[in-house]
Amino acid sequence: MGIAVSPAMITFLVIILTGLVVMGLSRLLDHIWARVLRYPWLYLLVSAPGVVVHECSHIVGCLITGAKIKKVVLLSKEGGMVSYAPPAIPVLGNVIISTAPLFLLPLVLAALTWIFGTYAGCAFPAAMPVPGSPAAVYSLVLATGRTLYQNLFAAFNGWFILYLYLVMSLALSFSPSTQDMKNAIIGIIVLVLAGFAILAAGIPAVTGIFLTIIGLFGTGLSLGLTFELIALFVSLPALIFYRRTS
Repeated sequence: MGIAVSPAMITFLVIILTGLVVMGLSRLLDHIWARVLRYPWLYLLVSAPGVVVHECSHIVGCLITGAKIKKVVLLSKEGGMVSYAPPAIPVLGNVIISTAPLFLLPLVLAALTWIFGTYAGCAFPAAMPVPGSPAAVYSLVLATGRTLYQNLFAAFNGWFILYLYLVMSLALSFSPSTQDMKNAIIGIIVLVLAGFAILAAGIPAVTGIFLTIIGLFGTGLSLGLTFELIALFVSLPALIFYRRTS
């Protein structure tokens, strides 16, 4: 007897796929700007805010999981680095530390959006669609396009250029590093399988709590995907210019 696929399972799957897209876009953006900016100091200038916030996210993850921090490098020519002892929380601890940027960077970007919308006159949607279905992802893309049009063409706002710089820098740092993924991959697989098992069990109280948690995570991913789409829009002209001049 097969297991019925519930709407909650589909939502969970879409959020997982959105997370993979967010990480993949971050890697793509980083690759684009590493090629476009031929001088290391210039690439460091572009990526600096994102690198600092990324490493601070790992520090927060260490504090939450009880992992002793050995060494911190917030910014250098090679990027940033946080070295830590094994966390007090087994399995889940490494997942939290390694994927902390996926949780915290959207919060930073949301705060920046509020600041630029409240004090700099930038126009943003009242609420971004959460990627719980393919239709919601499509709505998210449309909302991103409207944001760019309103601030760059309909009513140009110079502060929006600074906003784009910060968004692009942070978007470059969304994806966990290769070492981060090695540290967390087993825990991530266990958590995903456990999530589907919880939804398959169909216990109302447990399912409700789980859906609330993944809904919060989905909101963060929707913000991350939105900002990465904006960063990709900014990046493509630079890549075209690079190819024409190389």
